[in-house]
Amino acid sequence: MMTCNFRSLVIVLSLGLSACGAGSSEVPKGVLALDPYMAPGFEASDIDGNPFVLDDMRGRWVFVHFWASWCGPCRKEMPSIDRMREQIHGEAWEVVLVNTAEDEDTIFTFLAEVGPELPSYRDPDGLITEEWKPRGLPATYLVDPQGRVRYQALGGRPWDTPVYLEFLREIAQTGQ
Repeated sequence: MMTCNFRSLVIVLSLGLSACGAGSSEVPKGVLALDPYMAPGFEASDIDGNPFVLDDMRGRWVFVHFWASWCGPCRKEMPSIDRMREQIHGEAWEVVLVNTAEDEDTIFTFLAEVGPELPSYRDPDGLITEEWKPRGLPATYLVDPQGRVRYQALGGRPWDTPVYLEFLREIAQTGQ
């Protein structure tokens, strides 16, 4: 266990960091820490008919990402999500992509071009997306093991860069 003396406490507080370690890394640029709220539950299936139920992911962190093929930032960001997924595979994360209101052929063609290993679930009528209320695409939500949305990122991010990978690993370890 880490102990703090008065001097280190003053330094930590002056830097705006949490005292004595837990949650000490900063939230990366473009990721917003939220007041936790219960994630809207949903069920969806991929283009092969494989089901996904968000509530079945309790006990793991879930990277819920909304996208569409017509979205330029989605197209640019998708390869970094693919690489990020490879690097955190087997850790405390489940990566879930939700396509917003596009048909199977469009989804298949898009993923074949930019993220062939990424599973994506369909929201054919847009109702899942509507319930989550992203203010634009792409939109990513980080859901904690208790099913609460803890972080949100709007717009594309370089998820496979060290700052984002370290952040994802740290919150998975600390629960922050």
